Amino acid sequence: MLVLKFGGTSVGSAKNIQKVVEIIAAIHEPKIVVLSAVSGTTNTLLEICSQRKNNLKDAAILNVHQLHNQYLDLVNNLYKTPLYKEKARSVVGTLFNKLTSLIKGLEELNLDNIIVAQGETLSTNLVQLYLNESDISSNLISAFDFMQTDKNGEPEIEVLSEKIRPLLTQAPNENLWITQGFICKNTFGKIDNLHRGGSDYTASLIAAAINAKEVQIWTDIDGMHNNDPRYVENTFSI
Repeated sequence: MLVLKFGGTSVGSAKNIQKVVEIIAAIHEPKIVVLSAVSGTTNTLLEICSQRKNNLKDAAILNVHQLHNQYLDLVNNLYKTPLYKEKARSVVGTLFNKLTSLIKGLEELNLDNIIVAQGETLSTNLVQLYLNESDISSNLISAFDFMQTDKNGEPEIEVLSEKIRPLLTQAPNENLWITQGFICKNTFGKIDNLHRGGSDYTASLIAAAINAKEVQIWTDIDGMHNNDPRYVENTFSI
């Protein structure tokens, strides 16, 4: 079993998602694919959370509408058939209606983690639909069903291993599973996350829990800098 992780820019456009699916389809070994939210989505959702806390609900709802329109453009460019365009619009519409309802909700409720979690929910559902349209068999599993943190916010590996294995065996003839990076539930059963960079963390935790052959962190950048350009001059890409 392999674990492959694709970040936000890798699923940041219709063209990039199509490329990700090409990569997935070319790897014939059983694999779990971990996806981040579409590039820019998490930052926008965090801004929406801040606006909600500061009672700037009109600005937050405007942000939701603008993000919704971006996703409708993505849907229009990604899917080829009217049937799947409509299915994707329905998924996107449902999630953005939920976001609007959350923003209009009670002030005292701490909904930040729920709002931010919608990013990975969107990306994985859209990729799953594109796989379906492309006649590539796959199974979407929710990170909320297996990824859990303890009272200190640390992932519980034994719980992860115990919960994810039955999800994989439910489809014994399947060799591709799609799931969300970053998001999880905490020890109290509430929606939480593994913080920024959490998708890499998710992939590594899953790989350890199932004793995967390897974990692959895919990226669309050309290389790594030999040093941090924020602090060191004349860095270069390797």
